[in-house]
Amino acid sequence: MEPSSTEGGAEETLLKNHPPSLPHKVILKHGQELEEEQEELAEHQPLEQEDLNFERWKRRPLPKRTLHQKIDDVKTYLWNAETNEFMGRSGKSWSLILLFYAALYTFLAAMFGGCLFCLMWSISPYHPTYNDRVMPPGMTMAPHLEGHEIAFNASDRKSWKKYARSMDDYLRMYNDGAQDRKNIRCTQDRYFMQDDLEESAERKACQFKRSWLGDCSGLQDPHYGYSQGRPCILLRMNRILGYLPGQGKPINVTCGVKKGPPEALGEIQFFPKSFFELKYYPYYGKLRHVNYSSPVVAVRFAGLQYGTHLQIQCKLNGKGIINDSPTDRYLGSATFSIDVGA
Repeated sequence: MEPSSTEGGAEETLLKNHPPSLPHKVILKHGQELEEEQEELAEHQPLEQEDLNFERWKRRPLPKRTLHQKIDDVKTYLWNAETNEFMGRSGKSWSLILLFYAALYTFLAAMFGGCLFCLMWSISPYHPTYNDRVMPPGMTMAPHLEGHEIAFNASDRKSWKKYARSMDDYLRMYNDGAQDRKNIRCTQDRYFMQDDLEESAERKACQFKRSWLGDCSGLQDPHYGYSQGRPCILLRMNRILGYLPGQGKPINVTCGVKKGPPEALGEIQFFPKSFFELKYYPYYGKLRHVNYSSPVVAVRFAGLQYGTHLQIQCKLNGKGIINDSPTDRYLGSATFSIDVGA
């Protein structure tokens, strides 16, 4: 009986040292864990010669498709009869995407229209909303064909005919008949203020007749003195809406030699006067001053010396006028060269 008890005690001792769960762990180790160890060992094993043949890993080229197969693919893309899809989308998908873009562009158009409406509602078509700084006027001249150079021979009609034609075109709007029909005769020597009228009401304009330009009108001499070697030019002060030049005093015009011998210029004549009268100002814009005619000062060089190249500068002079700007050659002045041959 003692041996049996001894064997039983040994079994108990063995069970205490080795719990029942131990065999399961061994099975797990020999099952899953051993497989993982084998995989890790396999990764560190050297590659076989067959694995080093990289040609076998290259992507095999796809077989060339025939034209008929390509056409079938395009037809299937355009309309897939199996899935009822047009260009890869079902009818529901097309409806949703079209609805989305319709809503998007409708919103953008409404936003743009609203912004444009607010802009047009906030500004006036008759005068600038913000007019804090008004630059002094510039001056333009006619004829203005080849830059700023007038060169011709008095005895050669072809050389000065283009200048006479340019003067005719420039003065057409100043014909006496047109001025009598459209504008009124003004006699006052002050600004022609019409601010008491409604904002949209048409403003009256003073007459400026072509015949007032005398020898430079083209009526007595249709060649404007070019055939005699005594050419005429026309000077006009640029329009500025609401601008009152001279601060109550007329702006006068002077011309002189800038480069060349001064004695070669000779006598200078001005028509109708050597200044711009105040009655033609202010200017109310194209919408309200429909028939407005800018006043013109005609300058005739009656004593030019033949064969002398001169650079002449004509300037505006008066209060608030700038005529010596180094950056803007047209601000308050006009510079041109003239060369008259026999």
